[in-house]
Amino acid sequence: MKAVQTVPATELVFPDSDGQPMAENTRQYEAIVTLKGNIEAFAPATAFVAGDHLIYVDPTDPSQRQAPDVYVAFGRPRGHRGSYKVWEEDNIFPQVIFEVLGPSNTPAEMRAKRHFYFQHGAEEYYEFDPEAGTWLGFIRNPDTGQPEPVETMDGFVSPRLGMKFDFAPLELRVYRPDGRRFLSFQELHDLAERNAHQAAEAQRLAERNAQQAAEAQQRAAEALQQAEEARRRLEQAAQQAEYQRQESERLRALLRAAGIDPDTLPPS
Repeated sequence: MKAVQTVPATELVFPDSDGQPMAENTRQYEAIVTLKGNIEAFAPATAFVAGDHLIYVDPTDPSQRQAPDVYVAFGRPRGHRGSYKVWEEDNIFPQVIFEVLGPSNTPAEMRAKRHFYFQHGAEEYYEFDPEAGTWLGFIRNPDTGQPEPVETMDGFVSPRLGMKFDFAPLELRVYRPDGRRFLSFQELHDLAERNAHQAAEAQRLAERNAQQAAEAQQRAAEALQQAEEARRRLEQAAQQAEYQRQESERLRALLRAAGIDPDTLPPS
Protein backbone atom coordinates (compact mmCIF):
# COMPACT_ATOMS: atom_id res chain seq x y z
CA MET A 1 0.00 0.00 0.00
CA LYS A 2 1.41 3.35 -1.02
CA ALA A 3 1.93 5.76 1.80
CA VAL A 4 -0.06 8.99 1.71
CA GLN A 5 2.17 12.03 1.78
CA THR A 6 0.87 14.99 3.80
CA VAL A 7 1.70 18.41 2.46
CA PRO A 8 3.04 20.65 5.26
CA ALA A 9 0.71 23.54 6.07
CA THR A 10 3.51 25.97 5.33
CA GLU A 11 3.60 24.73 1.73
CA LEU A 12 -0.13 24.98 1.10
CA VAL A 13 -1.23 27.69 -1.29
CA PHE A 14 -4.40 29.69 -0.64
CA PRO A 15 -4.94 31.75 -3.82
CA ASP A 16 -6.56 35.16 -3.52
CA SER A 17 -8.61 34.48 -6.64
CA ASP A 18 -10.65 31.52 -7.83
CA GLY A 19 -10.31 32.60 -11.45
CA GLN A 20 -14.06 33.08 -11.82
CA PRO A 21 -15.58 36.35 -13.06
CA MET A 22 -17.22 38.60 -10.51
CA ALA A 23 -20.40 38.81 -12.57
CA GLU A 24 -21.85 37.50 -15.81
CA ASN A 25 -23.69 40.65 -16.84
CA THR A 26 -24.02 44.29 -15.92
CA ARG A 27 -27.22 43.83 -13.90
CA GLN A 28 -25.58 41.25 -11.64
CA TYR A 29 -22.42 43.35 -11.32
CA GLU A 30 -24.33 46.50 -10.39
CA ALA A 31 -26.34 44.63 -7.74
CA ILE A 32 -23.15 43.25 -6.16
CA VAL A 33 -21.40 46.61 -6.11
CA THR A 34 -24.50 48.41 -4.80
CA LEU A 35 -24.99 45.90 -2.01
CA LYS A 36 -21.36 45.95 -0.94
CA GLY A 37 -20.99 49.73 -1.03
CA ASN A 38 -24.22 50.54 0.80
CA ILE A 39 -23.76 47.90 3.50
CA GLU A 40 -20.19 49.03 4.11
CA ALA A 41 -21.45 52.61 4.45
CA PHE A 42 -23.81 51.91 7.36
CA ALA A 43 -22.37 48.74 8.95
CA PRO A 44 -20.52 49.32 12.24
CA ALA A 45 -16.79 50.02 12.06
CA THR A 46 -16.26 46.70 13.84
CA ALA A 47 -17.66 44.79 10.86
CA PHE A 48 -15.60 43.79 7.81
CA VAL A 49 -17.52 43.96 4.53
CA ALA A 50 -16.22 42.42 1.32
CA GLY A 51 -17.42 41.51 -2.15
CA ASP A 52 -16.41 38.66 -4.47
CA HIS A 53 -13.87 37.61 -1.85
CA LEU A 54 -12.64 34.11 -1.04
CA ILE A 55 -13.34 32.64 2.39
CA TYR A 56 -11.11 29.76 3.51
CA VAL A 57 -12.25 27.64 6.43
CA ASP A 58 -9.58 24.93 6.78
CA PRO A 59 -5.86 25.72 7.17
CA THR A 60 -5.04 22.24 5.87
CA ASP A 61 -7.33 22.22 2.82
CA PRO A 62 -7.37 25.15 0.35
CA SER A 63 -10.25 23.53 -1.54
CA GLN A 64 -12.62 24.27 1.34
CA ARG A 65 -13.60 27.72 0.22
CA GLN A 66 -16.33 29.89 -1.23
CA ALA A 67 -16.40 33.42 -2.62
CA PRO A 68 -19.71 35.05 -1.71
CA ASP A 69 -20.77 38.02 -3.76
CA VAL A 70 -21.00 40.04 -0.53
CA TYR A 71 -20.41 39.10 3.08
CA VAL A 72 -20.27 40.80 6.48
CA ALA A 73 -18.04 39.60 9.30
CA PHE A 74 -19.00 41.25 12.60
CA GLY A 75 -16.23 41.54 15.14
CA ARG A 76 -13.50 41.82 12.52
CA PRO A 77 -11.59 45.02 11.76
CA ARG A 78 -11.87 46.85 8.49
CA GLY A 79 -8.89 46.67 6.16
CA HIS A 80 -7.61 45.03 3.01
CA ARG A 81 -7.16 41.27 2.78
CA GLY A 82 -6.18 39.04 -0.10
CA SER A 83 -8.65 36.48 1.22
CA TYR A 84 -10.55 35.79 4.42
CA LYS A 85 -8.93 32.91 6.33
CA VAL A 86 -11.19 32.05 9.23
CA TRP A 87 -8.36 30.72 11.42
CA GLU A 88 -6.63 34.12 11.08
CA GLU A 89 -9.81 36.00 11.96
CA ASP A 90 -10.33 34.72 15.54
CA ASN A 91 -12.24 31.81 13.97
CA ILE A 92 -15.10 34.15 13.14
CA PHE A 93 -16.98 33.05 10.05
CA PRO A 94 -18.92 35.86 8.32
CA GLN A 95 -22.37 36.04 9.86
CA VAL A 96 -24.25 37.51 6.89
CA ILE A 97 -23.88 36.27 3.31
CA PHE A 98 -25.31 37.65 0.07
CA GLU A 99 -25.37 35.91 -3.29
CA VAL A 100 -26.55 37.57 -6.51
CA LEU A 101 -27.70 35.08 -9.13
CA GLY A 102 -26.18 34.98 -12.58
CA PRO A 103 -27.53 33.22 -15.67
CA SER A 104 -25.33 30.15 -15.11
CA ASN A 105 -26.15 29.59 -11.43
CA THR A 106 -28.19 26.44 -10.81
CA PRO A 107 -30.47 25.62 -7.85
CA ALA A 108 -28.17 22.72 -6.88
CA GLU A 109 -25.14 25.00 -6.90
CA MET A 110 -26.86 27.58 -4.71
CA ARG A 111 -28.04 24.90 -2.27
CA ALA A 112 -24.46 23.66 -1.95
CA LYS A 113 -23.20 27.17 -1.29
CA ARG A 114 -25.89 27.80 1.27
CA HIS A 115 -25.05 24.53 3.02
CA PHE A 116 -21.37 25.51 3.12
CA TYR A 117 -22.10 28.89 4.66
CA PHE A 118 -24.40 27.61 7.39
CA GLN A 119 -22.17 24.62 8.07
CA HIS A 120 -19.32 26.95 8.96
CA GLY A 121 -21.18 29.54 11.01
CA ALA A 122 -23.30 31.88 8.90
CA GLU A 123 -26.38 33.26 10.64
CA GLU A 124 -28.14 34.89 7.68
CA TYR A 125 -28.13 34.08 3.98
CA TYR A 126 -29.79 36.15 1.26
CA GLU A 127 -30.04 35.39 -2.42
CA PHE A 128 -31.04 38.05 -4.95
CA ASP A 129 -32.28 37.43 -8.48
CA PRO A 130 -31.57 40.66 -10.38
CA GLU A 131 -33.62 39.58 -13.39
CA ALA A 132 -36.77 39.19 -11.28
CA GLY A 133 -35.96 41.59 -8.43
CA THR A 134 -36.82 38.85 -5.92
CA TRP A 135 -35.13 37.82 -2.68
CA LEU A 136 -34.70 34.46 -0.97
CA GLY A 137 -33.62 34.39 2.66
CA PHE A 138 -32.58 31.89 5.32
CA ILE A 139 -31.99 32.58 9.03
CA ARG A 140 -30.31 30.25 11.50
CA ASN A 141 -32.75 29.23 14.24
CA PRO A 142 -30.94 29.97 17.53
CA ASP A 143 -32.73 27.10 19.27
CA THR A 144 -32.11 24.35 16.72
CA GLY A 145 -29.04 25.81 15.03
CA GLN A 146 -30.61 24.99 11.67
CA PRO A 147 -31.29 27.47 8.84
CA GLU A 148 -34.94 28.21 8.22
CA PRO A 149 -36.40 29.99 5.18
CA VAL A 150 -37.86 33.47 5.55
CA GLU A 151 -41.52 33.09 4.63
CA THR A 152 -41.93 36.61 3.26
CA MET A 153 -38.91 38.64 2.24
CA ASP A 154 -41.00 41.66 1.24
CA GLY A 155 -40.63 43.93 4.28
CA PHE A 156 -38.30 41.54 6.14
CA VAL A 157 -35.56 43.15 8.26
CA SER A 158 -32.13 41.57 8.68
CA PRO A 159 -31.57 40.82 12.40
CA ARG A 160 -27.86 41.60 12.15
CA LEU A 161 -27.79 44.53 9.73
CA GLY A 162 -31.19 46.13 10.27
CA MET A 163 -31.65 46.57 6.52
CA LYS A 164 -35.12 46.04 5.06
CA PHE A 165 -35.86 44.05 1.91
CA ASP A 166 -38.46 45.00 -0.68
CA PHE A 167 -39.60 43.80 -4.08
CA ALA A 168 -39.48 45.62 -7.40
CA PRO A 169 -39.23 43.88 -10.80
CA LEU A 170 -35.77 44.26 -12.38
CA GLU A 171 -34.64 46.43 -9.48
CA LEU A 172 -32.57 46.08 -6.33
CA ARG A 173 -34.95 47.44 -3.71
CA VAL A 174 -33.39 47.42 -0.24
CA TYR A 175 -33.37 50.01 2.53
CA ARG A 176 -30.84 51.07 5.12
CA PRO A 177 -31.79 51.01 8.81
CA ASP A 178 -32.57 54.76 8.61
CA GLY A 179 -35.06 54.14 5.79
CA ARG A 180 -32.93 55.39 2.91
CA ARG A 181 -32.98 53.20 -0.19
CA PHE A 182 -29.78 51.55 -1.40
CA LEU A 183 -28.49 53.64 -4.29
CA SER A 184 -26.14 52.70 -7.09
CA PHE A 185 -23.02 54.75 -7.75
CA GLN A 186 -24.77 56.50 -10.62
CA GLU A 187 -27.78 57.29 -8.44
CA LEU A 188 -25.48 58.57 -5.68
CA HIS A 189 -23.68 60.72 -8.25
CA ASP A 190 -26.97 62.10 -9.59
CA LEU A 191 -28.19 62.75 -6.04
CA ALA A 192 -24.94 64.55 -5.18
CA GLU A 193 -25.28 66.63 -8.35
CA ARG A 194 -28.88 67.55 -7.47
CA ASN A 195 -27.89 68.40 -3.92
CA ALA A 196 -24.97 70.50 -5.14
CA HIS A 197 -27.28 72.30 -7.59
CA GLN A 198 -29.87 72.87 -4.89
CA ALA A 199 -27.17 74.09 -2.50
CA ALA A 200 -25.88 76.50 -5.17
CA GLU A 201 -29.44 77.73 -5.82
CA ALA A 202 -29.99 78.13 -2.09
CA GLN A 203 -26.71 80.06 -1.83
CA ARG A 204 -27.72 82.32 -4.72
CA LEU A 205 -31.13 82.85 -3.16
CA ALA A 206 -29.53 83.64 0.20
CA GLU A 207 -27.17 86.10 -1.43
CA ARG A 208 -30.04 87.72 -3.34
CA ASN A 209 -32.11 87.94 -0.16
CA ALA A 210 -29.13 89.39 1.69
CA GLN A 211 -28.66 91.97 -1.07
CA GLN A 212 -32.37 92.82 -1.01
CA ALA A 213 -32.22 93.09 2.77
CA ALA A 214 -29.19 95.39 2.52
CA GLU A 215 -30.97 97.51 -0.07
CA ALA A 216 -34.09 97.64 2.09
CA GLN A 217 -31.93 98.61 5.06
CA GLN A 218 -30.33 101.34 2.99
CA ARG A 219 -33.74 102.61 1.90
CA ALA A 220 -34.92 102.52 5.49
CA ALA A 221 -31.83 104.46 6.56
CA GLU A 222 -32.45 107.02 3.82
CA ALA A 223 -36.13 107.31 4.81
CA LEU A 224 -35.07 107.75 8.44
CA GLN A 225 -32.61 110.44 7.41
CA GLN A 226 -35.32 112.20 5.39
CA ALA A 227 -37.69 111.98 8.34
CA GLU A 228 -34.98 113.44 10.57
CA GLU A 229 -34.45 116.27 8.10
CA ALA A 230 -38.19 116.94 8.02
CA ARG A 231 -38.29 116.92 11.83
CA ARG A 232 -35.44 119.42 11.99
CA ARG A 233 -37.18 121.67 9.47
CA LEU A 234 -40.37 121.51 11.51
CA GLU A 235 -38.43 122.37 14.64
CA GLN A 236 -36.76 125.27 12.86
CA ALA A 237 -40.15 126.46 11.57
CA ALA A 238 -41.61 126.18 15.07
CA GLN A 239 -38.65 128.06 16.52
CA GLN A 240 -39.01 130.76 13.85
CA ALA A 241 -42.73 131.05 14.53
CA GLU A 242 -42.07 131.32 18.25
CA TYR A 243 -39.42 133.97 17.63
CA GLN A 244 -41.83 135.93 15.45
CA ARG A 245 -44.55 135.64 18.06
CA GLN A 246 -42.21 136.85 20.75
CA GLU A 247 -41.10 139.78 18.54
CA SER A 248 -44.72 140.65 17.85
CA GLU A 249 -45.51 140.64 21.57
CA ARG A 250 -42.43 142.78 22.27
CA LEU A 251 -43.51 145.33 19.65
CA ARG A 252 -47.06 145.40 20.98
CA ALA A 253 -45.71 145.96 24.43
CA LEU A 254 -43.58 148.85 23.21
CA LEU A 255 -46.59 150.40 21.47
CA ARG A 256 -48.69 150.10 24.53
CA ALA A 257 -45.89 151.67 26.57
CA ALA A 258 -45.92 154.54 24.11
CA GLY A 259 -49.67 154.99 24.63
CA ILE A 260 -50.60 153.39 21.33
CA ASP A 261 -53.14 150.66 21.22
CA PRO A 262 -51.64 148.09 18.80
CA ASP A 263 -55.10 146.70 18.03
CA THR A 264 -56.16 150.06 16.53
CA LEU A 265 -53.34 150.11 14.05
CA PRO A 266 -54.18 149.25 10.47
CA PRO A 267 -52.83 145.91 9.36
CA SER A 268 -49.45 146.10 7.67
